[in-house]
Amino acid sequence: MADVTLRNVRKSYGSLEVIHGVDLDIKSGEFVVFVGPSGCGKSTLLRMIAGLEPISGGEISIGGKVVNDVPSPQRGISMVFQSYALYPHMSVFDNMAFGLKLAKTPKAEIEQRVREAARILQIEPYLDRMPKALSGGQRQRVAIGRAIVRNPKVFLFDEPLSNLDASLRAQTRIEIAKLHDALDATMIYVTHDQVEAMTLADRIVVLNAGKIEQVGSPLELYRHPVNTFVAGFIASQRMNFIEITPTSGGFSLPGGRTVRLDHPKLGEAKTFGIRPEHLQVAAEGQGDLSGRLTVIEQFGEYALAYVELANGDLVTLKIDGAPELELHQTLSAKIPPDAVHLFDAAGRALTVN
Repeated sequence: MADVTLRNVRKSYGSLEVIHGVDLDIKSGEFVVFVGPSGCGKSTLLRMIAGLEPISGGEISIGGKVVNDVPSPQRGISMVFQSYALYPHMSVFDNMAFGLKLAKTPKAEIEQRVREAARILQIEPYLDRMPKALSGGQRQRVAIGRAIVRNPKVFLFDEPLSNLDASLRAQTRIEIAKLHDALDATMIYVTHDQVEAMTLADRIVVLNAGKIEQVGSPLELYRHPVNTFVAGFIASQRMNFIEITPTSGGFSLPGGRTVRLDHPKLGEAKTFGIRPEHLQVAAEGQGDLSGRLTVIEQFGEYALAYVELANGDLVTLKIDGAPELELHQTLSAKIPPDAVHLFDAAGRALTVN
């Protein structure tokens, strides 16, 4: 295990800077997930830590040692890619052992390491198979096993589950979580999948346009986003945002409905945010929000209802169970005051403290 430290790390392609002075401390044994929209720089940052992409400025340290000029094979890292990158003419055993053989590791040690990794990943029955005889999930486990046998200081994962179908993603996600617990290893993981980030991470790093917007535990980011970008990006359903007008003791919504709210910075608020799961369905005319139901998505254990307000804004409600809803009906919802998020004109969260 090892800690990873980034200090004012930058990356430029000619005059175009794509990573803008990133500072980050990753503790030994921590599972950190990089998330953000396409093109935000999360994979580039991971490749810079791996030594596959040279940095343009700043400093990267692994285990207390500056590695700016250290070649990738000597950084003590192992990387698992989106593509499995297995050798098709080699067995599972030989794929996992290949790097150790290149490093002239003794044969008995190779045997021990490969079989131990196979036991952890539950792929022992497949060691003699060729990659073409494996499912996608099994191939990804082989790729992870190839990383494990090297006993790296740090594991790096670059969207490793994106090629799998939904059920295999869920299964392999659980296996990676168990792997982290078993190895107690430092892991840095890149994904665009909110579920992966929220369920795997000790801490999440939210990136936007080459900068860090916020770093925190999944629940910290969910409960206390620092701005509208993080609030809208974290969680499986996007937070609802509505422009408001502060009033004495509350704020008014489009259509004139007033919501009572005691908040010390209410006068600075320009946008109100609330998550779909916090809106509460109310009898018609009894809610704080009301509009026409335009789309229903039924998931069995819950439904997503998309309601168009009078001003054209679309609000999402997450309703437990399988509610009986009809398209174009009027749907009303109450706003619990303790679930309200307020943001200023620049999109910054207005906190009580």
